[in-house]
Amino acid sequence: MDTSNSRIINETTPLVTAGASKKPKTPLPKLQIGILMVLQLVEPVASMSIFPYINQLIRELDITGGDDAAVGYYAGIIESLFFVAQTLTVLRWSRLSDRVGRKPVLLVGLSGTCISMLCFGLSTTFWGLVISRCMCGVLNGNVSVMKTMVGELTDSTNMAQGFALVPIMWCIGGFIGPLIGGTLARPQDNWPRLFVHPFWNKYPYFLPCAVSACGLVLGFFVLLFFLEETLSTKRRPKLTATLGADSDNGEGLSRTSTMPVRSLLVPTIVIPIANYAMLALLDIAVMALLPLFFSTPTYLGGLGLTPSRIGLCMAIFAMANGIFQALFLAKIVDWVGPKRLFTVSVSCFTPAVLMFPVMSWLIHTRGMVDYTIAFALISQLVLMVVWDMAYGTVFMFITASAPTKNVLGAVNGLGQTSASMARVIGPAFGTSLFAFSKEHNILNGNAVYIVLIMLAGVLRWLGSHLPDEIQDRDE
Repeated sequence: MDTSNSRIINETTPLVTAGASKKPKTPLPKLQIGILMVLQLVEPVASMSIFPYINQLIRELDITGGDDAAVGYYAGIIESLFFVAQTLTVLRWSRLSDRVGRKPVLLVGLSGTCISMLCFGLSTTFWGLVISRCMCGVLNGNVSVMKTMVGELTDSTNMAQGFALVPIMWCIGGFIGPLIGGTLARPQDNWPRLFVHPFWNKYPYFLPCAVSACGLVLGFFVLLFFLEETLSTKRRPKLTATLGADSDNGEGLSRTSTMPVRSLLVPTIVIPIANYAMLALLDIAVMALLPLFFSTPTYLGGLGLTPSRIGLCMAIFAMANGIFQALFLAKIVDWVGPKRLFTVSVSCFTPAVLMFPVMSWLIHTRGMVDYTIAFALISQLVLMVVWDMAYGTVFMFITASAPTKNVLGAVNGLGQTSASMARVIGPAFGTSLFAFSKEHNILNGNAVYIVLIMLAGVLRWLGSHLPDEIQDRDE
């Protein structure tokens, strides 16, 4: 009796058993993946362009009443608001993309981000900043939808290659964004002959926001005219044939698009998502701490750098990170395996965080930012490059956990919702704990780093529960 199809498959059963024979590697659809990477690029450019000047902007709005140590509280609130709004809406956007298609949702997201960036640059009050960041989060479900599209455009043989490109684009965006923010903030001070109009004195941070918005407009038109739909019921016939869709795919998609989310809350899906959420929490906390630590006056244990210097430091880190991920991430995944690489990556978080108190001690003893502190900073950035490889691997685990391609949108929506919730907490948690530690001199101002190291231990424990091998979801 033929038992090849006797195994019962439901929405929570991985499609393939481990140990299936290896297939030849499928070439990536370069044009479509390339367009997705352009879209992945323009969003972090916009979101990260505010980091170099956000602390100075808070000071200029005089929200803290001149208390430099309290700047971190308000900077953390503004940085978290995007993720608060995204947490409330990203799963709805992801599930909507399962019904109406990926492209319409992406177009709305790009438009919302563009409008919110322009509003941010025109804001002269704290509440103006609040509203613009909330608008960006509410209208933007693109991160989850783009990961879903990468999953739909790849198979088990080239998934590592495809998802390796996602953090690369974020790294490049992290290079360009802070560079734009740090260089173009307050243009009337840097180029007084060019920016003489009173508009630039009233809105000194509009220029970096406008430049970021131009990138979003470019991404909008590239998406509109060149990106093919990957949702099976909305594909053009040519792309359907290219991706190998079958005639039953649309019917399956219709069934799963209305499937209750709770039916996906099983260990094989929840464990990778929990790792992603904790990874996002620690990463966003450190990324919010970096510019705050850089801008904090030296008498409080910071480096006292200007926004342009902060932008340059963050840009150098992102450039080095992007180059490393582009050249080595996929090869290292093939060499050591995704779980082992994830474990090594998250283990680098503790020594990276320890570099903060080391640099504070050095600035107190040496009295200035010299080559010793520069060496400590470079060591920290190297450790953070290794840490960032965890993203590429955890995306693979989340995608492979989806029992069918038809629920990729829902699974990625759950993952992004969890990560967004973590990113709501991360900036406010990290920057507020930093400010509290400095104001009250808890553990000599280092309490924030001890807490982060303890949370890194939790992530290391969660990582031990990931499957040893990536499931083949194509057979």
